[in-house]
Amino acid sequence: MALIVQKYGGTSVGSPERIRNVARRVARWKSQGHDLVVVVSAMSGETNRLIALAREVQGEPDPRELDQMVSTGEQVTIGLLAMALKDIGVDARSYTGGQVRILTDNAYTKARILSIDEHNMRADLSAGRVVVVAGFQGIDAAGNVTTLGRGGSDTTGVALAAALRADECQIYTDVDGVYTTDPRIVPNARRLRTVTFEEMLEMASLGSKVLQIRSVEFAGKYRVKLRVLSSFQDEGEGTLITFEEDEHMEQAIISGIAFNRDEAKITVQGVPDRPGIAYQILGPVADANIDVDMIVQNAGVHGLTDFSFTVPRGDFARASRLIEEVRQHIGAREVIGDERIAKVSIVGVGMRSHCGIASKAFRALSEEGINIQMISTSEIKISVVLDEKYLELAVRVLHDAFELDREPV
Repeated sequence: MALIVQKYGGTSVGSPERIRNVARRVARWKSQGHDLVVVVSAMSGETNRLIALAREVQGEPDPRELDQMVSTGEQVTIGLLAMALKDIGVDARSYTGGQVRILTDNAYTKARILSIDEHNMRADLSAGRVVVVAGFQGIDAAGNVTTLGRGGSDTTGVALAAALRADECQIYTDVDGVYTTDPRIVPNARRLRTVTFEEMLEMASLGSKVLQIRSVEFAGKYRVKLRVLSSFQDEGEGTLITFEEDEHMEQAIISGIAFNRDEAKITVQGVPDRPGIAYQILGPVADANIDVDMIVQNAGVHGLTDFSFTVPRGDFARASRLIEEVRQHIGAREVIGDERIAKVSIVGVGMRSHCGIASKAFRALSEEGINIQMISTSEIKISVVLDEKYLELAVRVLHDAFELDREPV
């Protein structure tokens, strides 16, 4: 039959009973003749507990030691799932990332996968076993434990599917697919039957929590067939992330609305307007391994300009300290920060062939008195930064404006 990689998130394995439920689901797939590799996260809340524990001991935990510690959450889960499978008569073997030899670079807490040795997994599959692998982790060339960043188990699942040339990678979570937006904010949000990799990549990068962005990048690069399903429903097709545009794409101009509360804005005022100034400001931020998202530089007046950019909220304090040092070096006037912003984005490949999307979105926001602080666009998305207090209102307004509750016709 097929070789399938399944990934189960923290809520799916959040208790012994849920782990037994996963085991029964895996057993059903195995009974149909499929070969199974199962990737699991730590039990729900466990990674946060371990990080909090580390911070009680060291205010800013050493990255190497933090990885050594938080990787244990997934190790507990793989052992429990392998036991649950054996208990119902399914032969299984568990592996840590290091035992598989998922080789990464040494960027602790944010490591990237370099290669995967699939030899042991293939041997177990040939022997009829289910292979259970700890997500979120690997080892570097020196044998140090590394982690792939929050949500990294998705990346592990897709990377294993690519290495094994699996027929499909199934991501099981607590939702039954990808929705037009978060149903907790818009109750009539609609589940998408299909979404393109391009759209999913944008949505993941813009704050959609269904899939981690690096897992989508991996899937796109290696053309891994990807499907999002619910671990709490026995039936359902979920959402297929596909390379082919849907036949209704012309009608469905916008596929979804993503948002991100995890944003902070830094503005450097009175910056000398000269060549290379953007590099002088952002170079130290990049060297500190801090991601920069949206960037706006105003037109220079009297030889000076203002330069604004956004960073993850967790990196705000560190980035602000770096930029204050830069300000003194370049002779800028002032650094201003704002941690209470949010980003809202509309995404859809249909935007390529339709005009007026931006004006429609901006009009809908203005009619509700929502001020836009920053704007960023690409071929298939428009993002705006606004005051965090308007986030949910903005999402509802845009969802209504583009009638995303309706099925494409």
